[in-house]
Amino acid sequence: MQSTGTDSATTSAILCRHMKVIVIMGPTGCGKSKLSVDLASRFFPDSEIINSDKIQVYRGLDITTNKIPLWERKNVRHHLLGEFQSSDSHPEFTPSDFRRSGAAVISQIVSRRRIPFIVGGSNSFIYALLAKKYNPDVDVFSDFNSGVDSAFCKELRYRCCFIWVDVSSPVLNRYLIKRVDDMLDSGMLEELEEYFLHPGFNPVGKCGLKKAIGVPEFEKYFKRYENGGSGINEMEKQAAYEEAVRAIKENTCKLATRQVGKILRLRDAAGWELKRVDSTAALLAAMGGRKAAEIWERQVLEPSVKIVKRFLME
Repeated sequence: MQSTGTDSATTSAILCRHMKVIVIMGPTGCGKSKLSVDLASRFFPDSEIINSDKIQVYRGLDITTNKIPLWERKNVRHHLLGEFQSSDSHPEFTPSDFRRSGAAVISQIVSRRRIPFIVGGSNSFIYALLAKKYNPDVDVFSDFNSGVDSAFCKELRYRCCFIWVDVSSPVLNRYLIKRVDDMLDSGMLEELEEYFLHPGFNPVGKCGLKKAIGVPEFEKYFKRYENGGSGINEMEKQAAYEEAVRAIKENTCKLATRQVGKILRLRDAAGWELKRVDSTAALLAAMGGRKAAEIWERQVLEPSVKIVKRFLME
């Protein structure tokens, strides 16, 4: 008997519900990328990582968007990381795009008998991928829906293990401010200069990489001071640079706060069972030059290994 389209859809849904997926969530700077690579390279070598950061999906500005460098990936295969190129016909990679692309990558990974790790700070992407029923016209995280639990679809497409890398806000903010300085020391300004002064740069619109923190903050600076004009006041230029850097630091900290708020909504309103690990002490040690590796292993990595092993054995 020939199967119908409905039969195929039902079979696909059943198979999806039996797929096991590890999801590592948390605000920017908390250590998600490091944790995922440590887990995949040392304890679960049959794993592959799917990026769920909505800015890191775009090609380019690797320092500004804080993509994990190739050498830090430790030969762990990454997907949807710097793979999307904006175009006039498709300027933005949307949550619906991520739902479709992420699902395809999960199926490919599982077909190789490997474990998918979803890793990134864009909770709108994570929700779009994992919710069984997803409505792209409804922003479940908006203030309008903040008190309406029914806006969320509480049924998931896959069997998920959620690890939430949490960190004290004051400590995280200190770390993020330092990280911006480190990014600038690593060539962020030069990278942005090349981006803005590239002949193909389109100043119109605010899609794709133009939403990356660092781009709007430095746009006015480059338009005014890096266009080859004469009569530049060096004091004004320095003040404009410092103002852009301050804005980047402030907006990065605000982003982290918004990300935590969305995670709490997924826990409380969507009913996701999040396994919390705390990286506060590890970040403090890293900033203080103390034995951060030992603290990371004991307080973040080891608990996460136990969580994943327990989930995979179920």
